[in-house]
Amino acid sequence: MGQRTRNTAGAPPSDGHVDPATESFVVHRNLLFTVAYEMLGSATDAEDVLQETWLRWAGVDLRTVRDERAYLIRVTTRQALSRLRTLRRRRESYVGSWLPEPLLTVPDVAEDVELADSVSMAMLLVLETLAPVERAVFVLREVFDLGYDEIALAVDKSPVAVRQVAHRARAHVTARRPRRVVPPAEARGALKAFQRAVETGDLQRLLDMIAPDVVLLTDGGGIAQAAPAPVVGADRVAHVLGRINTAVVLHPTQVNGYPALILRVGGEVDTVLAVHIDDGLITGLYAVRNPEKLSRIDREAIVTR
Repeated sequence: MGQRTRNTAGAPPSDGHVDPATESFVVHRNLLFTVAYEMLGSATDAEDVLQETWLRWAGVDLRTVRDERAYLIRVTTRQALSRLRTLRRRRESYVGSWLPEPLLTVPDVAEDVELADSVSMAMLLVLETLAPVERAVFVLREVFDLGYDEIALAVDKSPVAVRQVAHRARAHVTARRPRRVVPPAEARGALKAFQRAVETGDLQRLLDMIAPDVVLLTDGGGIAQAAPAPVVGADRVAHVLGRINTAVVLHPTQVNGYPALILRVGGEVDTVLAVHIDDGLITGLYAVRNPEKLSRIDREAIVTR
């Protein structure tokens, strides 16, 4: 596991004197990062949103702000919505499968089951199927428990309209989200067994661990080699996993709140492999190989609610 560092991108520079605006921003920074990341699925873009939020916050007269947390979330949401609409257009031309940028998360995240579920690869892919405003409303309401009036100010809609959007988004996500949240201990045990099977090339053990309709998504971004389309079915997925080079070293870690594997070649990160488990079987495998999404994987990100 990489060295633990705090998320500092987007925070104002320190000259030894901390003014009230800076102090408040730093206090809420990890929360704002989590909001932006859940809306965008990209740590890089989330950090850019935080920088934009800080620039706007620095010019605010704090005497006019009644609730600094709500105000900062509102600004972050607006900036993230603007960026999300741009990202949506870019992702339409993305080469191959698109996956969220993986986050190396601290062990404490797994203990907050709802938070871990909200930043998991599986959930972020579900959120990707929502329209931008639906995604913002769902994240703010279901994850951060903001009131409809506060959300209305963030997305520039009436509270009544926000309630309707929230209901629609909740139904959409419920129909697509994972059936059951797996306890951390169960997930760690399954990952350990999966790692042994991959390292030994034991195809039968792999077949025993993966669901018949398992799906493997590989994100190379047109830069690294990757399957051009999802690989579906136990036999096909086991065959792909069985071809992992013996020179690859597998390191267990925690990514997006759940156990995952970092694959290294010659000491360099080659792939981050996250798994999704349902009813004791692996139903989803998410392999991020795009090097542009792996530059931060050795730095822990602090996500919070």
